[in-house]
Amino acid sequence: MKKPNKAPSRIKYEQSHPTISGRVPIEARDKLLVNLAKLGMTISDALMVLAGELEIRVIPIDEARKQGFEEAKKRYMVPYNCYICGNPITITNPETKKVVSKFLTEHGWGHQKCIERARRT
Repeated sequence: MKKPNKAPSRIKYEQSHPTISGRVPIEARDKLLVNLAKLGMTISDALMVLAGELEIRVIPIDEARKQGFEEAKKRYMVPYNCYICGNPITITNPETKKVVSKFLTEHGWGHQKCIERARRT
């Protein structure tokens, strides 16, 4: 049976981009794929890094923590202003958090969808 002919562009591509292969234990392959996925990389990307053709930036742990902390502050912090001086205050005291939680519960605060559903009924 005759193989189908490859297009000239495919032949040229395969010549300029040869396949590299190797055999590793399946556990090592699985770990490699998981770790590359965490970095948003493919095996080809990893080989390009090793060849010096692609640069990856590793963030120092202190910088990564700072970035995570700043993101968490933006997402979860609920600042309010002092009624005397007007400067912002961040709730960090556990007792203050309890008071705020109690206030919000007693005054009917809830999920937007739950409030809208309650209004419809």
